[in-house]
Amino acid sequence: MNPKQLEYFRQKLLRWRSELLKDSLETIHNLQEETHNEPDIADRASAETDRALELRTRDRERKLINKIDEALRRIDDGSYGFCEETGDPIGIARLEARPIATLSVEAQERHEKQERIQREE
Repeated sequence: MNPKQLEYFRQKLLRWRSELLKDSLETIHNLQEETHNEPDIADRASAETDRALELRTRDRERKLINKIDEALRRIDDGSYGFCEETGDPIGIARLEARPIATLSVEAQERHEKQERIQREE
């Protein structure tokens, strides 16, 4: 991958990370504002369910931020865009669709197939 492509993916990852952090801050702000108790038990349960879903979503995004940080480190150390399993280049189209990818399409398919086989056993 040439330096221009690496910089493109660096900027894409940084923008994605920034958006996730912004969403996280909005969630924290919203949760702090919505501390009032609902008098109706059904409304309270609904609000709690919404909060739990929001927190689960933010936890997934926190893990995604860690993967973005790892991808940025791979850009810095020169290993970005190469399959961790085979060492082959990961296609640009795959990186465009999933910039945090660490496996080529073929390696990912093998990995998923192996997981399905293990679950069935």
